[in-house]
Amino acid sequence: MITIRKSEERGASNFGWLDSKHTFSFGHYYDPENMGFGKLRVINEDIVEGGAGFGTHPHDNMEIISYVLDGGLAHKDSLGTGSVIRPGDVQRMSAGTGIAHSEFNASPKDPVHFLQIWVLPEKRGLEPSYEQKSFPDEQRRGRLALVGARDGRDGAVTIHQDLDLFVVDLQKGDAVSHSLRPRRKAWVQVTRGSVSVNGATVGAGDGAALTDEAEVRIAANDNAEVLLFDLGT
Repeated sequence: MITIRKSEERGASNFGWLDSKHTFSFGHYYDPENMGFGKLRVINEDIVEGGAGFGTHPHDNMEIISYVLDGGLAHKDSLGTGSVIRPGDVQRMSAGTGIAHSEFNASPKDPVHFLQIWVLPEKRGLEPSYEQKSFPDEQRRGRLALVGARDGRDGAVTIHQDLDLFVVDLQKGDAVSHSLRPRRKAWVQVTRGSVSVNGATVGAGDGAALTDEAEVRIAANDNAEVLLFDLGT
């Protein structure tokens, strides 16, 4: 079964400096029908204007993944980590017992466009940690690149949950497929372009929930970028 979460159905917050779209309930946006998908709790698509950002704030007991689509996102945290996340980079922060961090646009004038993804951890009280890795264009072009996994295999960042995260860049006419083991499900998030997911059209900003499917088939209707989450029950 496939269920489409359309871009225009998402929650929205606009504070001038921040334009945010919420796939699942977040902050002041509450939708009891969209509280997450399995252990996947938050997918926010954020655009932050130049020079602006999120001041230092705390988190705990959450796996937080940042994925930049355009621009640069400057990160600082209470572990002493300081970095700039750019397209092709995947950042994972395990908030665990508690961490404070800030996220600001690395440019004083150009916007930064990124996804912030929250995943419920497999257990509470983990030691806070940070990881960032780069996945070059050629690694993602035309094939599913594993960028996050519970065991950190194949160079992926380590996510403390039974979840595999893939990214793929597709040209019009390209197609990829991914087999799902029994009792697993998948979420597909399209960041650019339009694709067909198991026969259903899914466009930029849309998400697709797949349950009781043996395979995820993604075909590009035009040039597209797609995130695929393979989730345990």
